[in-house]
Amino acid sequence: MKIKLTSVFVDDQEKALRFYTDVLGFTKKTDFSQGPYRWLTVASPEEPNGTELQLALNNNPAAKTYQEATFQQNQPAANFFTDDINGDYERIKSRGAVVTMPPTDVTGATITMLNDTCGNLIQLTQLKRW
Repeated sequence: MKIKLTSVFVDDQEKALRFYTDVLGFTKKTDFSQGPYRWLTVASPEEPNGTELQLALNNNPAAKTYQEATFQQNQPAANFFTDDINGDYERIKSRGAVVTMPPTDVTGATITMLNDTCGNLIQLTQLKRW
């Protein structure tokens, strides 16, 4: 058993696609529509057949409430791991990312957090090597 798909709610799928591809560097994996419904996913270029992230429109009251509450509590909607947090931080910052917390050492890791401009906080984590 393995995780193949996870989702984040976004308030604008086009804006989210630009952020997750142009700023973070993921690649668009699937994109198709049926009526007003759009299925949109991105994946890491390092693992193009790995786990996909669905950019799901928050167009229902439960999704919108959950997304807003998570954001207001300063909780990340997703957490991505890296082996070079300082390099990734500089790269995404130069691409216009809104950083809400610069790289910060915490127990066992260094983390940074940014606003995806679509209603979510995203955390990047580099685990410490002992």
